[in-house]
Amino acid sequence: MEKKLQDYRKSYQKGELTRKALHHDPLVQFKNWFEETEQNKWVEEVNAMTLSTLGKNGYPQSRVVLLKEFSEEGFIFYTNYNSQKGKAIEKHPKVSLSFFWPKAERQIIIQGDAKKVSKQKSDEYFYSRPKGSQIGAIVSNQSQIVESRQIIENKLVELNNLNENLKRPESWGGYLVKPISYEFWQGRTNRLHDRFRYHLEAGKWMIDRLSP
Repeated sequence: MEKKLQDYRKSYQKGELTRKALHHDPLVQFKNWFEETEQNKWVEEVNAMTLSTLGKNGYPQSRVVLLKEFSEEGFIFYTNYNSQKGKAIEKHPKVSLSFFWPKAERQIIIQGDAKKVSKQKSDEYFYSRPKGSQIGAIVSNQSQIVESRQIIENKLVELNNLNENLKRPESWGGYLVKPISYEFWQGRTNRLHDRFRYHLEAGKWMIDRLSP
């Protein structure tokens, strides 16, 4: 069945991005946009981001994960190391992170190298989670084939009934993405969007305007 989408159009006119307005540090620029989006409640989960990896079969794969921390060190998210994304990162640690905030008509794309955070860091975050989320991380063999939902539910009930502290699985923890480039995109009229890219040269961030 054919469905044509030529008439799906949106005019972007909520703002502009100029070279003068950009902060020289891309992390500060990211923080400014992140906090502005959060304060204005332009999205429900401002920390939702698309993580793109190169799969073992050679095809790229993207999925939405949640950013849990960002600093000068990089961007941190948590997952099962044996999941599709975990195995992909193990083989190809170069990844992309994308934030799209439609009400702000803004997008940020970050490229960087991913590596596991320390066990202590993963422990700190795991034990700060609600018990249900801890159980979920233990119960799910993420990305593995499962015969039925009932198997998962049974494991959930079994662990929920235990009167003992849960332990973080060795196969679950965080990744730190160290950026090598940032791109900030602001929608503009007539599809002539503002795009600026930060990239490292000799340890210094350089900024280029990109054609829309």
